Amino acid sequence: MSNSFHYAFKVKDIESTRKFYVDILGCEEGRSTETWIDFDFFGNQLSAHIGDVSAQLDYCGKVDGISVPIPHFGCLLSEEQFRSVQHRLQIANIKFIVKPQTRYEGQSSQQSTMFILDLSGNPLEFKSFKDETKVFEK
Repeated sequence: MSNSFHYAFKVKDIESTRKFYVDILGCEEGRSTETWIDFDFFGNQLSAHIGDVSAQLDYCGKVDGISVPIPHFGCLLSEEQFRSVQHRLQIANIKFIVKPQTRYEGQSSQQSTMFILDLSGNPLEFKSFKDETKVFEK
C-alpha cells in the first residue's frame, strides 16, 4: 500500500458516484459521510466530494494523434484487469470518449487505452502496457 496514491475530486452526488465506482467498476467502498465517499480504486484511494461539476472539459491533450481531456485521472491495469473493466463498462452502457484501442503499436511503449466519463462527468483513462517495465521508459 505504500506506493498507492490518494486523489480527491468533485462529484454531483453520492448515489450516482457509488453506483459508478462500486456497482459498475467493482471498487470497494471505504468511509463516507453525506458529502464525501472513499473508494479503493485498484489499490489507490479515491475521495469523491460533492461539489460543482459544471466545468467544461478541455480536450487539449494530444496523444498519438488523439485529443484527450485534460485533466483526467485513471490507473495502470494488467491486461486481464483492462479487459474486465472494459467489459463492465460495456455492460453498463457507459459511452467511451476514446474507444478501447492500442496505441504506439509495435513500440516499446505499446499500450491498451480507453477513456470514459464517470456519472459526474469526470474523465478517466484506463491503460495496460504490453510490457509493464516500459511505463517510465524515455
